[in-house]
Amino acid sequence: MLRVISRSQTPVIHLLAPRAVLVETVRGRKSRTDPKAKSKMGRIKTPPPVDPVEMVVLKERYTEYNLITRALRLEFKEEMLRKRFEEEVGSLAEERAKQEAEEHRALMAWNDAENLRLRKLREQRVQKETEDKEMRWREEAVIRQQELENYIKEKEREILQLQEEAKNFITLDNLDQRIEEALDNPKNYNFAIDKEGRVVKRTVLQ
Repeated sequence: MLRVISRSQTPVIHLLAPRAVLVETVRGRKSRTDPKAKSKMGRIKTPPPVDPVEMVVLKERYTEYNLITRALRLEFKEEMLRKRFEEEVGSLAEERAKQEAEEHRALMAWNDAENLRLRKLREQRVQKETEDKEMRWREEAVIRQQELENYIKEKEREILQLQEEAKNFITLDNLDQRIEEALDNPKNYNFAIDKEGRVVKRTVLQ
């Protein structure tokens, strides 16, 4: 059974631990409750020897380094605060405000000039559109007038044609005369024509 457990991928601690809580240990480290290793029982930790002269020199150099670093930091901080003060309150702020005011005036002048230019262009475009609209309205009025005149002429022509055709209408006054003319001049409509519309065959009336 131990051979099977050793060959399996699951750690033995997972198999032997209770099901409720599984705490996986870090590999290479001992827990706080583990005792000291047997190979290190008699070992006594002794710090490396320190040269007193070298320690004094290192302390002096470290103190000098701290003083120089603190002085540089204070110098940089003072310079940054001075620049900030100049930008917010001093002459630089006034110069920047004047520059911004001048830039604002220049931009406003450019904006006014651009608005005036666009206004002129817009007025020209509107005037041209108005003229084109009036011209189209006149052309349409002329076309409508021409169409009305053509319509009136066409109706007058139809009326004249109708008046000419009315002369040949059959009325109660000329009814007997038209009957006699039809009997005296019979017409045969039983005939054949070719592709050109010529009569090629006609039957004889009986």
